[in-house]
Amino acid sequence: MNTTQTQNSPRADPTTILDTALRRAITTTLGDDYRDTDPLIRPSQRPQLGDFQANAAMSLAKRLGRDPRKLAQQIAKAATNELSAIAEPPEVAGPGFINIRLKPKALAEMLTAVDTAALGITPDPDTRPIAIDLCGVNIAKQMHVGHLRSTIIGDALARILERRGREVHRENHLGDWGLTIAMVLRELRASEADLDALVLDDLDAAYRRAQHQCARDTNADAAAKEVLVALQQGDADVRRDWQKIIDVTMRAVYESFDLLGVKLGPQNNRPESSYRDQLPEVVDAFIQAGIAQEDQGALIIRFDDRDRPLIIRKSDGGYLYSTTDLAAVRYRVQQLEASRVIYVVDARQRDHFRDVFDAVRRIGWDLLADGTRAQLVHVPFGAVLGTDRTPLKTRSGENVPLTTLLKKAIDRGTLEVKKRAADPAAPTHGLDPRQLAQIGRAVGIGAVKYADLSSDLVRDYVFNLDRMIAFEGNTGPYLQYAHARVCSIFAKANVDPQEVGDAGFVLKDGSERQLALLLLRYAGVVADTARTLEPHRLCTFLYDLANAYSSFYERCPVLKAQSDPLRRSRLRLCGLVRRVLADGLDLLGIEAPQRM
Repeated sequence: MNTTQTQNSPRADPTTILDTALRRAITTTLGDDYRDTDPLIRPSQRPQLGDFQANAAMSLAKRLGRDPRKLAQQIAKAATNELSAIAEPPEVAGPGFINIRLKPKALAEMLTAVDTAALGITPDPDTRPIAIDLCGVNIAKQMHVGHLRSTIIGDALARILERRGREVHRENHLGDWGLTIAMVLRELRASEADLDALVLDDLDAAYRRAQHQCARDTNADAAAKEVLVALQQGDADVRRDWQKIIDVTMRAVYESFDLLGVKLGPQNNRPESSYRDQLPEVVDAFIQAGIAQEDQGALIIRFDDRDRPLIIRKSDGGYLYSTTDLAAVRYRVQQLEASRVIYVVDARQRDHFRDVFDAVRRIGWDLLADGTRAQLVHVPFGAVLGTDRTPLKTRSGENVPLTTLLKKAIDRGTLEVKKRAADPAAPTHGLDPRQLAQIGRAVGIGAVKYADLSSDLVRDYVFNLDRMIAFEGNTGPYLQYAHARVCSIFAKANVDPQEVGDAGFVLKDGSERQLALLLLRYAGVVADTARTLEPHRLCTFLYDLANAYSSFYERCPVLKAQSDPLRRSRLRLCGLVRRVLADGLDLLGIEAPQRM
């Protein structure tokens, strides 16, 4: 971007313009050796001093042995001319902070530029696909709380990446192959169960019985292995019964997906069995490359920087999860042509994925057709805890079924919505039970998702419905309520937001200005979240936006504004807040009700 473009482009992202101008100013002041210095542009924490702050002068001065304040003044002076079209002359405060305030006209033009369908979000320059491994259901078992985070996080990341124009392959790596499934099949056959009348609870019970019997009875264990051999060899009767177990499991899984509102269906299933014919070839490739070696009959891959090897074939000739994962990575890079392969799996699998990824890199299966290397990323997450801060379990010590957890959240959300609807002044007063139930479901599921996504993913979090369902504080319902509050303004005014779409922005009050500056950050936050794969960044932004809107609403009359242009400006500002809140919540997989 040249100087003329910078001066004539107030429609651009202000952070980008400021970054470009300050980099040039640093180069002008210190020479070409400092051309790539990050000026450290940050939103100002003290609005009375400016809208943005550049903090690089202090670290530069320390490195150069110079006075930081004087250096900051030199940089500010060098940037003044280039920034003159959009900002007041930069001012230096404290030991060397450079404060910058945008001109009202430039701020209004920038806000107008983002008030489009895209909301300022631009496509990712990288147009190649992305593959996300999420959910990871095991056949013949209930989805439990352990699947909650992988599904929610993976769906949110996929939505965010798609919002930036990327093609995302959601890959549900079903655990449908191996001895565990054979154990359940043997148990069901031995008990002469009617496989056509099975429900998931029957499969759960059969799974527990099979585990118990095979652990105590060598005959049962041997029989299960015979069933596995028959399954692997394509025995028609065994394969038919195996498919019935899969169908029963997946019907329940799709019910959970529907409750959660995640974008997953049969088209996303990529089971372990789909790689079964590739496993001998996978192992042979590592042997031929001289990477795998035999150890007591097993085939392993050793790494110089760790003691544990990666086992890719057992001594009895059987394959492991690691073998299937190697085949899956190869498929996702070389067949799907994914430039990022993301695994959303709990933090306990960190070492496993480190080993798998390193093995893939050694054999070169991360290479794309154009010679670049795909990014192989493990997104780890912590456990869901009960209020006693231990892993969430039933009283019998079992994992809590996911449907049980979700239905509790929906019931609590519906209860809260109905309690509020009892107030004659509430926007929901008079809605029929079906409508209240729909809002209650959105609130309950939104509360669960937001609690999961709003903190650092690797941390454990406490599943506390009292806190999660609260309409105050940093919660999903608070953001949903903020969206509904904005909608209510247009309902009271009997105005369609499109009617004020051409209003000029008048940003005189400080709270209007802060709200505008925050809205301009949305596109950058989405891009940053897509880059880091940290949804809490988007959550924090939405919470800050809701709080800024609340301050604006308290300070600035909208419907009773002093003039019609001001009224229309504030209505348009409200409409933009509404759209950004709705869009951001949708990226998290959370519904945005219009009434609450």
